[in-house]
Amino acid sequence: MRPAVLLLFLLAVPGHAQSTDAAPLDFSTLSEPAQRELTQVLGDEFCGCGSPHTLAACLQVHADCRHSRRLAQLAATFAAQGASAGELGVMLAHYNLSFREPRATLPIDERMCTGDAKAAVTLVEFADFECPVCGAFRPVLEKFVRDRPGKVRLCYLPFPLPQHPNAIPAGQAALFARDRGKFWPVHDALFENQKRLSPEVIRELVDKAGLSGDGWAKAAAKGAYTQELEHFVQVATSSKVLRTPTVFIDGRMLDFVPTGDALQLALDDELDWQASHGKWTVDASK
Repeated sequence: MRPAVLLLFLLAVPGHAQSTDAAPLDFSTLSEPAQRELTQVLGDEFCGCGSPHTLAACLQVHADCRHSRRLAQLAATFAAQGASAGELGVMLAHYNLSFREPRATLPIDERMCTGDAKAAVTLVEFADFECPVCGAFRPVLEKFVRDRPGKVRLCYLPFPLPQHPNAIPAGQAALFARDRGKFWPVHDALFENQKRLSPEVIRELVDKAGLSGDGWAKAAAKGAYTQELEHFVQVATSSKVLRTPTVFIDGRMLDFVPTGDALQLALDDELDWQASHGKWTVDASK
């Protein structure tokens, strides 16, 4: 058996209570290159709970460190997408640091949120209506929230990118709809038609939402919402947002575009962090 595969099978350890901790870890379905990169990073990085051994050793001898387990799963997720060991190490370092850095204060508007306002965790997404990655990520993010009623809510913040000619008009249309109680129908319509957006199409989408397309066009012509959109961009920039989509979990930025599985791992970690009042389980044997 190849050394990389042997190590990955040795990492199959009993799971714990959280939804991402239920099954033994088994990374044998990864491609051989992904297994090599994952094996290297698990051998290079330290235990996530403060123990003086590697992630690989932590998974074998410190089953109580759910954070390390999730770090390994996150690394496996992105190794499967082709990330190198070096890239995985940087991602894990940024992810770990995000728990200890000051949380971003974001201008959440309840009219641009969906889900229970009393949910334990708030996800905030900065996105651009013409961003293709945002369009592909939207159903993943929205399904994630729908499937966890009462636990998670989602709030949208516009981050129009200068290379997208209809990003600002689309953002203006979304804010126009927000002020008239139709933010989410227009939000969804803009994403569903993002490949053909133009002022004429945006006007049509606003009309179909039961609002006045002419009213939006007149407001846009007068520069309505331009300053507010600029403010959102300034907030994003000051919060170190470099791309769309970017997701924050209770003000903690995820430095990657997460899959559904990665979102669950990040959510479980956040809930553990909150429950332990800002610390991870520490290995009693250290």
